[in-house]
Amino acid sequence: MAGVLASENRQNSPDNAKTVRVMVVDDSTVARAVLTRMIETEPRFRVVAEAPTAEAAIETLGQVDTDIVLLDLEMPGEGGLKKLPEIIEVSRGAQVLVCSSLAEEGAEATVSALAMGASDTLPKPGTGRFGGTFTEVLLGKLRALAKSGAVPKSTIPVPPAPPPSQLAALRDDNGGEFDVLMVGSSTGGIHALAAFLDALPAKVGVPICVTQHLPGAFMPVFARQLSQFGRRPAHVAEDGHPLLADRIYVAPGEQHLEIKATKHGLMAALTEGKVPTNCLPSVDPMFASAAEACGERALAIVLTGMGRDGTAGAQRLVACGGSVMAQDEASSAVWGMPRSIFEAGLACRLGSPGDLARWVGKRVDSV
Repeated sequence: MAGVLASENRQNSPDNAKTVRVMVVDDSTVARAVLTRMIETEPRFRVVAEAPTAEAAIETLGQVDTDIVLLDLEMPGEGGLKKLPEIIEVSRGAQVLVCSSLAEEGAEATVSALAMGASDTLPKPGTGRFGGTFTEVLLGKLRALAKSGAVPKSTIPVPPAPPPSQLAALRDDNGGEFDVLMVGSSTGGIHALAAFLDALPAKVGVPICVTQHLPGAFMPVFARQLSQFGRRPAHVAEDGHPLLADRIYVAPGEQHLEIKATKHGLMAALTEGKVPTNCLPSVDPMFASAAEACGERALAIVLTGMGRDGTAGAQRLVACGGSVMAQDEASSAVWGMPRSIFEAGLACRLGSPGDLARWVGKRVDSV
């Protein structure tokens, strides 16, 4: 067998319902052993399998139920990055945490991995530098992914669906013209953004503003990738610059992107004020500022992500007549931000990124 199952076969242990199953994929035997010890310092995590190559991981994932795959990118064979989509497919819904020396902030490989569907990334320290802070960061990221849905789905009861009376109804879609299209996203958002932008019409006739939770060092690479996905120019937003139609503007990593109305058209404004969600950049200021600048002619999209960022801004936008669409649970890596929009009764549409883009397209075509 190419991969290695945990020696104790713990994926079948009686306490499996309380555990999160992890697979470690790394070509270094030492790294696999060290990472396994780190992960299993927390009782809820169990390493149920390991593999030295992406190809071996794919073979093993066909036999072992796994919730989180810890994946190196530099390995013999085709490597983790090229095989990432296949790993996601054969793992039947497991979340992928890339742990690689290529996953430095701003690295092209990091943004590519996130665009392909990885849930998060973590730079791997050099030989002899494991432990300490790295252990805490690793466990913190695993906890966040476990909380967001990486749990043993086959061993927990499925709760009954809430009655329709407990679900907020979708709002009416005003279907009218809009002056700005905004997208907010977090965990899993780059992959969702790629699907959304790819399905948009070639021309929407308005600026597209994006707030994605990423550090500032990633943003230039992120903008280049969005330009490829969206088939239109993409830029990291600059304070005071005009927002032009059919261009993508990305919030910098250390500032919020707000939208201001001027006599010459819409303009980008960058701010650093603290927001209730403590996100920087935050989706809330983008939505709230568009409510003031555009009113009912503002259209917002909320894609996958943890937490509630975007909800307060969406409340302001809807109060001013604007529209908000949200990604559905089935297609979300983490149904946190869009769920908050839906349960607050703010969404006029709920669907996959492609579905949402097609609804945007219908509004463009109706003008």
